[in-house]
Amino acid sequence: MKQLLCFGAFALWVAMIAATPLLADNYTIRIAISVSMFSVMAVSWNFIGGFTGYPSFSTAAFFGIGCYAGAIAQRNGVPLVLAWLFATLLVAVFAALLGAIILRLKGHYFAIGSIAIVELTRLITSSWGSLTGGGDGLNVPLLQGNPQEVAGLVLYVMLGILVLAFLTSVYVDRSRLGFGLKCISQNEDAANMVGVNTTAFKIVAYTLSAVFCGAVGAVYASWVGYIDPTDSFSILLTLKVPVMVLLGGAGTLLGPVLGTGVFILLEEVFWANFLQWNRAILGGIIVFLIFFLPNGLLKIQYLELYAAILKRLPTRSQKPGEGS
Repeated sequence: MKQLLCFGAFALWVAMIAATPLLADNYTIRIAISVSMFSVMAVSWNFIGGFTGYPSFSTAAFFGIGCYAGAIAQRNGVPLVLAWLFATLLVAVFAALLGAIILRLKGHYFAIGSIAIVELTRLITSSWGSLTGGGDGLNVPLLQGNPQEVAGLVLYVMLGILVLAFLTSVYVDRSRLGFGLKCISQNEDAANMVGVNTTAFKIVAYTLSAVFCGAVGAVYASWVGYIDPTDSFSILLTLKVPVMVLLGGAGTLLGPVLGTGVFILLEEVFWANFLQWNRAILGGIIVFLIFFLPNGLLKIQYLELYAAILKRLPTRSQKPGEGS
């Protein structure tokens, strides 16, 4: 029953986003694209951060490499879809090789190492001017069509990647891989003792956390038409994604999607009304999550919370100031 509700809620959410080009203006479509793109990255992060329990902050590195790989491939005459596939494959290979090295670290050391990967890739991209354009950035061949058509195409491609990432997450959750990753999250040493190949499982999870990020990075570069190292390898991006997952519920199927939707909508409200305080509010959300909502929105016992609220409400026979 829970699985049917999960699939139903996800299908309804995707259908609502897919309907925006038919019902809404360009601004709303751009928000829908952002929700779809960040949902992909949140679902991807959940493989390593949620299922496996490794606090990865290298999402921006995978996204940025996807941006530049797709852009450079297009500039050298590779067809659009093949350029996207090339970027996805390159990011997957990079993550697998990197994972074999960095996953030897644990806890805070792994977190710091993963952040260092973002900064290292940004510096290499900024310095390799002959290939990447350096700090001046890189122009990407624009998608053909009017703005409404281009936005609709990008949205549907992002949604397609989201559906693929979600189905992969469902498969992993039900498979031996998912069981092994959850064992690693609980106690890695014990998992290794009972026969779980922890090294291989962690590399697979790390690769899955990267491959879909590379795909949306390539699509994003084609959409915006210009990329530069600062935006493509943004530390803020790599911090926002874990917050989205934690907001919804790490280690769950719907949590990353729910958390992304709530976070993006809150961000739009704060950005429109509290521009000066936008990042401070983001920090406040992180603190709130750590202390008051460690398990996310999806793991709240809403029925118990509702019952507790009802108990505190005055009955009809009581006046507002009375009661135990």
